[in-house]
Amino acid sequence: MVLSRYDALAPKYHPTPLSGGNRKALNKELGKARAMANILATQSAEMRAKGEAMIQRADKLLCESWNERMWSDGEPIDPSPTIDQAVNGVFPDYKAPIVRTGTDGRELATARWGMPSSSKALMDATKKRAEKLQAKGKPVEFKELLRMEPDGGTTNIRNVKSKHWTRWLGTENRCVVPFNSFSEFNKAEGGDIWFALDETRPLACFAGIWTNWTSVRKVKEGETTNDIFAFLTTEPNAEVGAMHPKAMPVILTTPKEVEAWMTAPPDEVLKLQRPLPDGTLRIVARGVREDPAGSMP
Repeated sequence: MVLSRYDALAPKYHPTPLSGGNRKALNKELGKARAMANILATQSAEMRAKGEAMIQRADKLLCESWNERMWSDGEPIDPSPTIDQAVNGVFPDYKAPIVRTGTDGRELATARWGMPSSSKALMDATKKRAEKLQAKGKPVEFKELLRMEPDGGTTNIRNVKSKHWTRWLGTENRCVVPFNSFSEFNKAEGGDIWFALDETRPLACFAGIWTNWTSVRKVKEGETTNDIFAFLTTEPNAEVGAMHPKAMPVILTTPKEVEAWMTAPPDEVLKLQRPLPDGTLRIVARGVREDPAGSMP
């Protein structure tokens, strides 16, 4: 399935970005996208047509993302992209590419990273803020304070049985998040530890969910409506567990797994919430904020 060029994705507690790259690296990834589309195309002529359409959309999005200042307000800047304007990363609450099911089939889109936090989390945060305001002698309108409570979102989802998350497990809210490598933080090992399927960093996808949501993401923005996403996590395999014993992303490595995630019934699809087999991942970089494979020459 494909998709777009991103070298890194890290959890909220240590927000290392998804990495962009230079034109040479970008072209390399488009080649990988075409190769993956050809694999899909062997299944049927219909899949070939879908694959070609996704390549066209991926090409368009990659060109557009080169021109976006994703680390600020996302507004287009110079229409002629330059190396200096390349997108260097996407952090929690920043935009990233996802593939979802739209009205006309699969579509490539951008969404902000972080699904709505639970009502309990927002309530607890609002109570703390109200207490601080009251301690300063300021009046508090709790309902309004709660409505305007900033929520940067939840980036990783583990407990899929929670009522908070089950409402978004239907096929209409599932998505995949393309990546080449991702990092987990381990201070003792030197910082960010980068994992990929192998040294060539082939494309794979995180199993995610998305929705359209109105809330206050940042105080300076006020109330906004956005497409947002997060991805599932699970217990780590041997490689990730040695560096980060708490969790690892749910990773889809084949077209069959991607198709299952996007179409299977909820009770069946959640079987994919499992770690990759031991030995599947490789450490490809250590102690750097960005995967060197995505760095500019």
